[in-house]
Amino acid sequence: MKRVLSGIQPSGKLTLGNYIGALKNFVTLQHDHVCNFMVVDLHAITVPQNPADLREQSESVAALFVAAGIDPAKANVYMQSHVRQHAQLGWMLTTLTSMGELERMTQFKDKSAGKESVGAGLFVYPALMAADILIYNADLVPVGEDQKQHLELTRDLAGRFNSRYGDYFKMPEPYIPKVGARIMSLDDASKKMSKSNPNPGSRIALLDSPDEIRKKISRATTDSGREVKFDPANKPEVSNLITIYSQCSGLSVAEVEARYDGQMYGPFKKDLAEVVVSQLEPLQQRYHDIRESGEIRSILRQGAEKASEMAEKTLTDVQQLMGFLPY
Repeated sequence: MKRVLSGIQPSGKLTLGNYIGALKNFVTLQHDHVCNFMVVDLHAITVPQNPADLREQSESVAALFVAAGIDPAKANVYMQSHVRQHAQLGWMLTTLTSMGELERMTQFKDKSAGKESVGAGLFVYPALMAADILIYNADLVPVGEDQKQHLELTRDLAGRFNSRYGDYFKMPEPYIPKVGARIMSLDDASKKMSKSNPNPGSRIALLDSPDEIRKKISRATTDSGREVKFDPANKPEVSNLITIYSQCSGLSVAEVEARYDGQMYGPFKKDLAEVVVSQLEPLQQRYHDIRESGEIRSILRQGAEKASEMAEKTLTDVQQLMGFLPY
């Protein structure tokens, strides 16, 4: 079976966009792939983090992975920092990466814009992201459009390693679903729904209460006109809400349009809120059960042990190919 690697940072509360764009795909992929899904805490510290908040959010994100339907018996769920081989290979790949390549990374430009001082970790972390993927020789990497540049760098580094030390690494491919891969902000459909957006009304957090969800959707920005029609070019705000409705209800976009043909935004948004609430309530209940039982620590430990076995094989091979003296 093909290998899959993906991860999410514990730097904020996971959103409906994370669920539709990532977690639902993780659940699907686990059935016929060898999957490693990690909480990327090493990436999170490229910007300052409160230690207590980082610990809480790390465990929370891991619990949400399982609550969303990832089965620890089928996929490894673990903390990035618990598998030391990520950081070791990350350093090795840093030595193969040019400063020019890192300077061209748009995420570095965005996160460093306007800051007087930027940590070196933020600059070099694309090499660590490449290591995350290559340490398992992953075939597929579920990524958003904003991460494709990092995957391209990973492919470049894999090719550079292969050219210099011998053909070893596979060329990982992006896994980007055609529908629902990019859920946009509730207040501006030109931007993706993000857990780092300073406006809490721009996103639906997976642990928002039903009343919070209803309030946020009722206040979601809509386009001029009254027609509930999927037209991303001319009606991006409503099209985004239709996508959310489709992804949470299981109805096709066309079926959602037909259901609200001739109706205005009010009834549509009211029903959408209930669809989202119904989708998230079982996940929230499972999440609270996991946190109360304390089972997530055992899941993370077992996931890290299994991931480490795969990662150690790759690291040993890479060290031998690069000329390191065996331990």
